[in-house]
Order: sequence, then structure tokens, then C-alpha cells
Amino acid sequence: MRTAGIDIGSITAKAAIMENGAVLGTRVIFTGYNVEIASRKVYDELLAELDMPGSAVEKIISTGYGRNSVPFAHKAMTEIICHGTGAHFLRNDIRTVIDVGGQDSKAMVVDGSGMVRDFVMNDKCAAGTGRFLEVMARALEVNLDDFGAQSLKAANASRISSICTVFAESEVISLISKGESRENIIAGIHDSVASRVYAMAQRIKASAPIMMTGGVAKNIGVVRALEKKFNTAIEVNEYAQVNGAIGAAVLAARL
Repeated sequence: MRTAGIDIGSITAKAAIMENGAVLGTRVIFTGYNVEIASRKVYDELLAELDMPGSAVEKIISTGYGRNSVPFAHKAMTEIICHGTGAHFLRNDIRTVIDVGGQDSKAMVVDGSGMVRDFVMNDKCAAGTGRFLEVMARALEVNLDDFGAQSLKAANASRISSICTVFAESEVISLISKGESRENIIAGIHDSVASRVYAMAQRIKASAPIMMTGGVAKNIGVVRALEKKFNTAIEVNEYAQVNGAIGAAVLAARL
């Protein structure tokens, strides 16, 4: 049975197509202004990449903040459920999933069957999200793709105390004016993000093994900072950014 998952996030739209428990392909594009167009575009591009007609896919589930704007989906499900299912599919002993996306961050506790037993979410503030890192990278004139690697070169992480993105940016500008090294500031920014995510995860008694998903999982600086907070290794799968779409495709096979 071929199924698809469409995950429409605030910044990126993701699609995954699966067949009998195997991932055939995935695709990521920018969401842009029109959610419905983005959902169709990411799905059509993946179908074309796989040289597959749409009729070959039997069931489709949509998820993410734009899940209700995917007209061709058979059902819409929350990203919490889909991320839990996706993480369990990728590694079935995972007990905590930390998903840091562009505009929000989430922590979920899952059981041995992949069911989410508890979760907590930050969707009211940019601190601790990809948007926060994007703003900081721009302030430091560093390419976002290089941000994580730069932080690993720090001698001592700078202290970033503000919990607000605007005020944190002011702190960064102040540190620059004082001659603080760029690497130390970047490490401090990653530590700040990790502190917020860790505090959030502690509210649901997060425990190892831990998997990190979402676009920010590609940032090695955040991953390493979180590993220090949790005092354990954190799994980052090659499908981390499309985990929600994979979870949706897995669930579609159960419809």
C-alpha cells in the first residue's frame, strides 16, 4: 500500500511517500504565502521525482499548522501525533521527541507503541525556535547553514540572558561592541535555545532515549548544547526535518 504524508509548517512544506513500511522519497520546499499551493507543489514535485502518478497513492494524511488547507488529503491530524508516530517508526525505542521548527518548539513523551502520552509546546514566542536562530545569524552576519559549526569553535559561550528575541538581539549587539568573539556569541545563542527547550521538556519528565526532529535538528550547535543539558546523546535521523510527514504517511496506512 502506498501512502503519503503532507506536513505544512510555517516556513517549510514537507511531503513523504511510503510503501509497505518503507520510505520511497521525501521533499521539502518553502511554504510561502499560499498554504494550499505549497501543499500541492511539494506533493507534485515528489511524485515527479519518483516518476509516480497521483493515482498510485491510496491514502494521504496532512499535518502541521496548515493541515486543514490540503484539499486532496483524506484526513488531517495534529503534528503532535504525527511526530510521535514518525519518531517511533524511525527508532522504536525512542521515549522523548524534541521537535524544534521555524516558529514553535515541542517536546513529547512517547510509549513503546509510539503513542504520545504527554507533550508541551511553545508557540507563543520565537525564543527557542528556528526563527530566533535566523534573527541572530543575521545580526552576526553569518550564514545560517554555518551557524552550528561556528558555535563548536567557541572558547567560552557568552551569556545570553534575555528570553525575548528582540532583547536578546540587543544583547548580541552589545557583546559585539565589547569585542566578544563571534564564535563565543554564537555558542551562547545555542546555549540559550537549549536552555529554553530543556526547561520546557522537563515539565513532562522527558527521558532518554531522545530524538530531535524538525529543521533545527540540522544545527549541530543546538544538538550539542541540548546533549549537555540532558547529559545524554540525542538521536538525529537523516529524516529529522520530514519526520512529521513520515509519521503522517505511516498513519495513513492505518486508515
